[in-house]
Amino acid sequence: MSTVEYNLSELRKEIAPYTPRIIAVTKYFDETKLVEAYNDGLRDFGENRVQDALEKFAKLPDEVRNNSRFHLIGHLQSNKVKKAVGSFDLIQSVDSLKLAQHISKEAVEKGIVQKILLQVNNANEEAKTGFCVEDLKKDFGEIISLDGIKVEGLMNIAPITIEEELHKLFEGMRVLKDELEKEFSFELRELSMGMSGDYKIALMHGATMIRIGRKLFM
Repeated sequence: MSTVEYNLSELRKEIAPYTPRIIAVTKYFDETKLVEAYNDGLRDFGENRVQDALEKFAKLPDEVRNNSRFHLIGHLQSNKVKKAVGSFDLIQSVDSLKLAQHISKEAVEKGIVQKILLQVNNANEEAKTGFCVEDLKKDFGEIISLDGIKVEGLMNIAPITIEEELHKLFEGMRVLKDELEKEFSFELRELSMGMSGDYKIALMHGATMIRIGRKLFM
């Protein structure tokens, strides 16, 4: 049994009865680890940097590349939008109306629909990007009306903090999702919350995707 296969088996035992989509965060690992994870049953892979990811994807066997779903989970700079749109199945880190508009324009030009998540900085951390809750509520109607994009849900990156605060932040995301769905009559299917240190708490509050890196590969 490979390291990834064992770690994945243990992770699934830990999170039962929840059945989120597990995003294997491969940003620190080369294409051989990604292939190993694919062979052990994983199909969703998260990368932080557009250029690094594209170089890695190009080295993958056709079977792996054609049957995997690739997620951009790191900050997307405007000058990388052209390369990112169409290269990732889901851009999870859309953190402003301006970026959504840029992605929309590029997707329309390419004749595709780009799936995205809207990143929320509900801890109001200065060092992190993301919508504050008030701005997202203000901009949401305009974002979902943009051509060429499909808003699948919300994403957040919680700070390293005490468990009580994590419960508040993840529950706040669930409440925000419910409020937006009700106000705009718009389905948000995904809540991407939780990483290796806090995924159990995120699952308690409705996470449909968890982003796991070292816990799978080390």
